[in-house]
Amino acid sequence: MARRSKGRPVDGILLLNKPEGISSNKALQQAKGIYFAQKAGHTGALDPLATGMLPICFGEATKFTQFLLDTDKTYVVRAKLGERTTTSDSDGEIVATRDVNVTVAQLTAEIAAFLGESDQYPSMYSALKYEGKPLYKYAREGIEVPRKCRKINVFSLTLDEFDEANNEIQMTAHVSKGTYIRTIVDDLGEKLGCGAHVIMLHRSAVGHYPADKMVSLEQLEQLLDKAKAEELANSTYLDELLLPMDTALVDLPVVEITQQQGSLFSHGQAIALDCELPDGALKVLADGVFIGTGERNADGHLKSKRGLANQQPEQQ
Repeated sequence: MARRSKGRPVDGILLLNKPEGISSNKALQQAKGIYFAQKAGHTGALDPLATGMLPICFGEATKFTQFLLDTDKTYVVRAKLGERTTTSDSDGEIVATRDVNVTVAQLTAEIAAFLGESDQYPSMYSALKYEGKPLYKYAREGIEVPRKCRKINVFSLTLDEFDEANNEIQMTAHVSKGTYIRTIVDDLGEKLGCGAHVIMLHRSAVGHYPADKMVSLEQLEQLLDKAKAEELANSTYLDELLLPMDTALVDLPVVEITQQQGSLFSHGQAIALDCELPDGALKVLADGVFIGTGERNADGHLKSKRGLANQQPEQQ
């Protein structure tokens, strides 16, 4: 006998403002518990030191997490000059202390050098996995493992503040997926000749999602308590915060089909259309209703890639 899933079916995307001091998975589990959701997953881990936007996908939205993982991110980072640490952030041990003799002109020039495409080796203290185990676990055991260099793109990197009295700088970085801000800060410190490490990291945006849509765990708890106090369903105020799952697919070409075609599509049948379909993933709407992602097959027809369960268009 199949075991019934614990929790309620809930679909949508929550923009959680992850607090400092807990892992992304811990934040995910807390949000999942507040929503009493059957299924949930996050889209791109933040270190315990980091705060900010952590999109959490509930239910059917988990089918589209890859699109959020692949999108660009924006961070606000504060760094301490004059000290280099083992982890490139304040959680690590200081391994070098050097004098800071830096001007705004030097900072601006060195920061500008990071713009554009480059190769970056992931930090040994990242959550990237090697043989099924996060790199940071090897690092804590003093083990260095091979890491593949990856292409990154720094779209913009601005110097927002230079606090000379405390040898601290603050920057805003708009970067491609997989970019390690700690590595950029560490590299910047070495270019400046004084060393540097991250003391604050906040992810302010993921793709097109705005910062003002973020909510904290405390706010979620308050809304849950409010519903209980008013003797309403626990989900009353919580579900209002969820964004439609297809907001993760704003960069995909849209294909509009009829309701009848949508029913066939949802049952796995390829659809012949009068237009030529582009390559890659496609966002599919049936009479304006999102029903999943599709792609062009070898015959040029539309076939299902990721369909939604229990959301097939109803026949009139």
